Amino acid sequence: MPKKSDPFTIDLFDDDIEINPNRIKLAEDAVVLRGYASAIAVDLIKSLDSILAHSPLRQMQTPNGYPMSVRTASCGALGWVSDAQGYRYERKDPLSKQSWPPMPQNFIELANNAAKEAGFNDFTPDSCLINGYLAGAKMSLHQDKNERDFSAPIVSVSLGLPAFFLFGGNARSERPQRHRLEHGDVVVWGGSSRMKFHGIEPLIDGIHQLLGRQRINLTFRKVI
Repeated sequence: MPKKSDPFTIDLFDDDIEINPNRIKLAEDAVVLRGYASAIAVDLIKSLDSILAHSPLRQMQTPNGYPMSVRTASCGALGWVSDAQGYRYERKDPLSKQSWPPMPQNFIELANNAAKEAGFNDFTPDSCLINGYLAGAKMSLHQDKNERDFSAPIVSVSLGLPAFFLFGGNARSERPQRHRLEHGDVVVWGGSSRMKFHGIEPLIDGIHQLLGRQRINLTFRKVI
């Protein structure tokens, strides 16, 4: 006699269900990889320090003239910028007027490997947006839509203080999921989830043993 299913419970012995605390499915083609970058975090921060020595974090303005609460920088062939002319990618840092620092090999390998882990093969980013959050800084719900290549996924790496990540639907009005991201967590989304709205709640103050009173987010993208 077939067993009666209970819609409010999960049968832990169902072969079709994968229980993995280190992998949280957000939606189709979207996943949180818990602690995926933890083992190489120290090396990532060393590479980050070298990048920021040449292109420091700075507070950009929205096209409407409002200062962003996060501070940003970039590395790779292209860097994301925001000013009165709009949101876009540029090949040169507007502060230094020089090319953005090259993307370190350990950044590229992490993005490529995390994308593969999430089911996206052959991902090679050409831009890494670096967002620095201090207490109270946030990122409102938005879509990543300044790229030309929407076939490639987004790979987002959390370093430093924990933050609450919001992952919504295809419309801003859809209520988002809320997930706490810790140091070393990686979020990957693409495919049918590529244009989902997402954001970060205001950062809660604290002290991290490696990065102090801040959170750094590395967002890898394929722009062209």
